[in-house]
Formats: sequence, structure tokens, C-alpha cells
Amino acid sequence: MPRDNRAPKPDAPSYTGPERLQKVLAAAGVGSRRACEDLIFRRRVTVNGRIAQLGDRADPTSDTIHVDGERLQADTRLVYLAMNKPRGVVSTMADEKGRTAIADFLGNRVQERVYHVGRLDADSEGLLLLTNDGTLAHRLTHPSYGVPKTYLCEVSGPIPRTLGRRLAAGIELTDGPATVDAFRVVDTLGRTAQVEVTLHEGRKHIVRRLFDAVGHPVSRLVRTSIGPIRLGDLRAGRTRRLTNAEVAALFKAVGD
Repeated sequence: MPRDNRAPKPDAPSYTGPERLQKVLAAAGVGSRRACEDLIFRRRVTVNGRIAQLGDRADPTSDTIHVDGERLQADTRLVYLAMNKPRGVVSTMADEKGRTAIADFLGNRVQERVYHVGRLDADSEGLLLLTNDGTLAHRLTHPSYGVPKTYLCEVSGPIPRTLGRRLAAGIELTDGPATVDAFRVVDTLGRTAQVEVTLHEGRKHIVRRLFDAVGHPVSRLVRTSIGPIRLGDLRAGRTRRLTNAEVAALFKAVGD
């Protein structure tokens, strides 16, 4: 996946009400105004569930717009970023103890005030999502929406063949049972192994606690995906803006 470290434009428009729909679509990066007019003409755009027509107006801050069935976030004030959090960085925008935090990697490249979606403990690394869209952030982290997260873990080996079935059946922890959605062994390296695990809950230290409970403690943990968003080749400490398609996929993942 190509890296995009461009900061959001500081001169994003401040909307005062409905505007021509093709202008709203073009501002959101769908295409030129002429191309957006063609999409509207071909009945490929809906506003609040109704098929749009040429001449329609829309308010990007309040109307729900879909193009070819995919939700479009037309409010250009909203920011969606992927970050590869390095090991040793705390999952907070600023740390009162002076430890290295997320904001230390953003500098002045992001003008808007964003916050992290979910957490990774300081000893873990990998994908974090940053946004100022509170509604989407809530849905991505709330357990009722069941957004899966995938982790690559280095654990003590050897790994018994029955471990995947055992994790899928459920492990009793101090705060209740926990299960995984998927498990596979990626590689074995002497007395250690690399395993990939997917689960949809976000209790604190849940992955480490699961593997501790089955006798295979984690020595390294990297989150590689959150729902449809993948870490890819994003370097540690770097951020990139999500594409329109990725944002639409996040909305789809939470049923919007």
C-alpha cells in the first residue's frame, strides 16, 4: 500500500449550509465537477437514502452521501490517519510523565486536533487509527460492532497443533472468557514462534493475557490490521492519510 504522509490542508473550507452536490463530491476527492455531474446523472449517488438528481444540494456536515453504495465522508474537516506506533511509545497524545507519545510523531504536519482510536500498550507496536470523527471512533472501539483486529505475535514455542482450537473454544480469564476469531502459525524459530491471531474485542492486554494463560507468553506484538485497514509497509513512526475507499470501508465495517 503506498504511503501518503501529506498533512490535511489547513485551508479546508468551513461550510455554512447546503452546496451544489457536484461541488461537495469534487471537494471530497471523488473527481472533477464534470465527472461528479456524470455520476449524479447516472443515478450512482444517493443523499440520505434518496437517489440524487442534477441540481440537488447537500450539506457535507450533516447529509449522508453514498457513491456506488459506498459511504462518502464529504466533510473535509474530518481527518483519518493510519499510524505505525513504534515500541516504547505510549498510546496517548501527550504524556504527563514526559514519555514519548503519539503527538511527538505528528509535529505540525496535522493541523486538526486528532485522537487515537483504541490503544496499544507501550511494549506493543503497529497500527493505530487517528481521527477527529468521534462517531466513527466510538463505533470502531465499541464491542457491539465487533470490528476485528489482527496481530502478529512472537511467542514461546513449540506450538501444539491443538492451540488454535483451544483459543477458538475460549479461555477463561480473570474478567471472563475470551475467544479468538482466527489463529495460524506463521513461522517457527527454534524455541519461539510467530503466530497471527484475530479477535474482535479490546479488553486491556487481551492478546498477551490469552497467550500467558495457555503457557506461550508474548515477547513481541504487532497489530497489523483494524477491520479493513492494514498496516502494510508503513514505516515505524510514520503516518498516512486514509483513502476515500478506506474510509468508506470503515463505515461499512460498523454498518453505516
